[in-house]
Amino acid sequence: MDSPRSSRFFSRRTFLPTLVLACVSILAYIAIVQPWSLRQISLPLSLGDVAPQDLRAPRNIQYASDVLTEAARAEAERAVAPVYIPPDTAIARTQSEVLNSILVSISAIRTNQDATLEQKKTELIAIQGLTLQPGSQDVLLILTDTRWELVQTEAFTVLEQAMQNPVRTEDLDSVRQNLPSLVSLTLTEKEAALVVEIVAPLVVANSFYSPELTDAARQTAREAVEPATQSFVAGQTVVTRGQVISAADLEALTALGLVQPNNPAFNYLGAAVLVALSGIFTALYIFRLKPEVISDLRGLILLALLFAIFLVGARVSNPNRTIVPYLFPVPAFALLVSALFGMERGLVFGLLMSLLAAYGMPDALGLLPYYTLSSLCGVLALGQARRVGQFLFAASAIAVAGAAMVVAYRLPFTDMDWVGLATLMGAAVFAGIVSTSIALPMQYLLAQFLGLTTALQLLEISRPDSPLLNYFLQRAPGTYQHSLQVANLAEQAAERIHADTLLIRVGALFHDVGKSNNPLFFVENQPPSQIDSHDDLAPEISAEAIIRHVPDGVGLARKYRLPRRLYDFIAEHHGTLVTRYQYNRAVQAAQGDASKVDQSQFRYPGPSPRSKETAILMFADGVEAQARAERPHNDDEVRTLVRNVIERCQKDGQLDHTPLSQRDLASITESFIATLRVTYHPRLEYPQEQLASQPSAEVEVPTTPRPAVLKKHK
Repeated sequence: MDSPRSSRFFSRRTFLPTLVLACVSILAYIAIVQPWSLRQISLPLSLGDVAPQDLRAPRNIQYASDVLTEAARAEAERAVAPVYIPPDTAIARTQSEVLNSILVSISAIRTNQDATLEQKKTELIAIQGLTLQPGSQDVLLILTDTRWELVQTEAFTVLEQAMQNPVRTEDLDSVRQNLPSLVSLTLTEKEAALVVEIVAPLVVANSFYSPELTDAARQTAREAVEPATQSFVAGQTVVTRGQVISAADLEALTALGLVQPNNPAFNYLGAAVLVALSGIFTALYIFRLKPEVISDLRGLILLALLFAIFLVGARVSNPNRTIVPYLFPVPAFALLVSALFGMERGLVFGLLMSLLAAYGMPDALGLLPYYTLSSLCGVLALGQARRVGQFLFAASAIAVAGAAMVVAYRLPFTDMDWVGLATLMGAAVFAGIVSTSIALPMQYLLAQFLGLTTALQLLEISRPDSPLLNYFLQRAPGTYQHSLQVANLAEQAAERIHADTLLIRVGALFHDVGKSNNPLFFVENQPPSQIDSHDDLAPEISAEAIIRHVPDGVGLARKYRLPRRLYDFIAEHHGTLVTRYQYNRAVQAAQGDASKVDQSQFRYPGPSPRSKETAILMFADGVEAQARAERPHNDDEVRTLVRNVIERCQKDGQLDHTPLSQRDLASITESFIATLRVTYHPRLEYPQEQLASQPSAEVEVPTTPRPAVLKKHK
């Protein structure tokens, strides 16, 4: 039985995903039942049909046209510009107070006779909210008191002038660029530039977009539109033969009694049942089989948006047309989801999209297998989307599957000539090409702008000639080789527990990239003859230098624009563990009294691992380093080494936020042992050859000693 606390956590954790699912279900229902989406097949004539004959008004009539009125109101609403609230004077006053505080601090620094010029510059840099160029600092410090007073007065004046007018977020850059024109001409150019540098960061937005006022203005514009009237006289032609019936035509025909609409309740009920069942299916899939989707709220929202966009596009474009439904790239949604989130989700949500996109169409029974099988075949052909060639293969699979469904469902059951059949088969080929053309660039763009991680991205940045890996190899070759070994260990273990092997391999390649900033601080990069740079450092300073490679690595990842998912591998591969070597040295220096040592100075900033992949990386990193230092000779030593590393991480609380089970840990342990067994298996000792120049003498070859165990600075 769950505790109240766990129930509250479960509610908070599932509320937003449930809300997203509910919103998408409502939107899907609306998209399906709208008149422009759901063909009213019970009517003799309906929207988009071709009039079989001239239809004339049987009597004089004048009526208020909802279609024309709504079109006029929509146009009036679109014409309303966004409304912004007036400038907030409280913001200007706050910024003025901040400016006053900055100027007071500057004045205090200027009048400090005990400080040198460099000390004053350092103090200027420390002032919060002030950013001055070195040249401006020199100008500020050599100004006379009289000129400094003028600069201060002008700074207040410029800030006040800038903040009196509306400043919107999108206009900040232009307002700041216009500041020099507000400075008094009585100041010199350098003084004017100093005023601009002081004031520019303090100019902030004071007028913000108001959705409420904008909606009110648009509503007012809608209400100001008078109802549009439409009139016909007896005998007037309403629709000519061969004309496609528009919404206004259908409204006129209905008002004239030329079409009698039936009760659409069954249409609404059928759509509601389908959408409800789809929502229940999705909820069961997410909450039962894929709980990790719940924690990835950004990915879930993106998936929901893509689903809504493709569904609405299909429902708007396809109704009452013959060729367009076969041209519309429904499989592109499945390919895009598969490339971004994995093949399983591509199959599941591609199936749902096919069901909803085909529902209620005139040729629904033919479109449903056409959409479904072409989408599923495309996803299966795409696979893990690790090569551009796989997208081309997916396009071929979509085209072939679509053409096969056209032959299977259109040729036997409809009266169709060969031209029509060829046209639909060509539409299937077009749909395959367009689907791939949409999915390939979109998965790249979405991954770049939303921080998602795709297989193509990972493969591209894991190439040895990629900029960051090339920099890493040149700066820290020893650490680079260590990362390769860790990647092999982690990849094999990830495969055992069905984790993301490509992601963990690439994450392992970059996990220690921060060491390339100071490579000689780490033993694997030190030449054998070099004195260890840590021997002469205090333990605290040594630990700080070692720990620094984590934030340095995150900084390099941002600089080289690595996917955000890789930041986790860099930040979490040591979790919040302690640099044991430096900490033990500090305890020894304190005569063994650990209470005199601040352990926080030796602890990595973390966070601790939050996924299976980053936890495996932590184990692999520790196991590889320990194995390289101890050189295990047999299976027992290897097993002991691996278990010690994993148990140490468990005892230190590093696995508290990971979804690893005891079975997973056992599988990881066995994988590490198998890999290390191959790495450290015994080598044959080859017999030494006697020198050819001394055939009768015995050459004594000294036994190579076991290499000394070097300290591993981690």
